[in-house]
Amino acid sequence: MNVLTDNFSTYGEGFLGTLELTVYASLLALFLGFVMASFRVAPVGSLRVFGTVWVTVLRNTPLTLLFFAVLLGLPRFGLVLPFEVFAVLALGCYTSAFICEVLRAGINTVPTGQGEAARGLGMSFAQTLSLVVLPQAFRSVIPPVGSTLIALAKNSAIAGAFSVTELLGTYKTLNELGYSIVWTFVWIAVGYLIITLAISALFHLLERTFGVAR
Repeated sequence: MNVLTDNFSTYGEGFLGTLELTVYASLLALFLGFVMASFRVAPVGSLRVFGTVWVTVLRNTPLTLLFFAVLLGLPRFGLVLPFEVFAVLALGCYTSAFICEVLRAGINTVPTGQGEAARGLGMSFAQTLSLVVLPQAFRSVIPPVGSTLIALAKNSAIAGAFSVTELLGTYKTLNELGYSIVWTFVWIAVGYLIITLAISALFHLLERTFGVAR
């Protein structure tokens, strides 16, 4: 227990770092995932191609390689930002590809007659998608979106290797101070467990409130 009590501020700083990464990257992933899912089902061919390329490239690229590409590649184009921002971009873009496919699968569960009826009433594609299709699709994708964001929270551990303050990285400091590596990782695991259980509880509440009755 002294590993935690003696280094509570170190653990707290790492925990808050992981929490911030998770929240900001989740918001970015949800936004980009929604945009790309809209592109994937859009009637414009160029948008469908762009969405397909985005998903195919990111889903088949190792996250560590994407971190290297963002942290080392973007500064070459004059974009210099804090490492935390680069980490959010890498995590958010990577996860958006999976969110996109989850949303697209949800959209495909909505009967095509719904969209046809909306278009028959004179609605545009954007109106049909936002007012008719997505509200119905949202109810069926709550659990898989939650699972994807839980995976994002665990993937944030990679950011520690790129000078970003996060929970897993605390083991380096504590190891140098001579603390037991086993108990160091036990409390790190507890921190991740708190975050993932919080996400799970939130999406369980959303599922009970808005989910499809089974």
